Amino acid sequence: MYGQPAPPAALTQPWRLPPRGLAVFHGERHAPRLSHYFMPRLALEGKRILFLDGANCADPRLMARLAERRGIPFAQFNQQIMMARAFTCFQLTELISRVPQFLAEFPAQVLMVTAFPELYFDEDVRPADAIATFQQALKALTIFDCRLSIDNHFLPVSSTENRKSKTETREASTEFQASNFEFRPSIGNRQSKIDNCQSPVVALFSSAPGFQPPAGRKLFFAQTCAAATELWKFQTDDQGRLGLTRQDKVLGIADFRLPMADCRLPAVAAGNGQSKIDNRPSAMR
Repeated sequence: MYGQPAPPAALTQPWRLPPRGLAVFHGERHAPRLSHYFMPRLALEGKRILFLDGANCADPRLMARLAERRGIPFAQFNQQIMMARAFTCFQLTELISRVPQFLAEFPAQVLMVTAFPELYFDEDVRPADAIATFQQALKALTIFDCRLSIDNHFLPVSSTENRKSKTETREASTEFQASNFEFRPSIGNRQSKIDNCQSPVVALFSSAPGFQPPAGRKLFFAQTCAAATELWKFQTDDQGRLGLTRQDKVLGIADFRLPMADCRLPAVAAGNGQSKIDNRPSAMR
């Protein structure tokens, strides 16, 4: 349409992330799981992905199917992903704060985060604590800087036996799993890794619009969108075909819509209701 800005070159096809900045992809139900469909293209481009899963949606079986469709050996695909799960907002904030440390050992070009900010809607968390941890996490997401101090400590070892590392937070201990990765605080090679570290593209996948936030947290999603450089919405038509619509952050109007012909929402949701995630160490790296 005349007068509308041309879509960015990197987003003229579906399942692409923007080349830089912080993008929010949202939908009412399945947005976190749809993060998986962006991964094969990133893998084909040789990019590494740091995946912080607050929605507990990471599914190695789905990743394997998507890799097979693209002709990518899953062993290769597996090597390009590092995953850590968070089950509380405190854990997710802690993981986000540690991203520069993760990047020093696993130089990923893409950071994906699911269930942001809806994980902070937990009514068992006091409003003041939810607000403080949300603001801390959002600030970290918008000002990532990989220039770490030589005195920073790397995360304790998380071995191939899926041992859990526990870190004290203000209200709860942080437990997460980072499969098959060891963080070794070797002073000899730390500085070179830090110098070569680049800020990743950040993609947040949120189903917050489908929630009724508790009092005091109703603006979390709006604040997340305001901090983003791009805002995208997953939508389906009457036939269940999925599309991705870019939105104006201020006016809330659609700029253009990208059809996603290779995915229909019922197929995405299949088996995801209460499915168990394969936590074997070989399932994901």
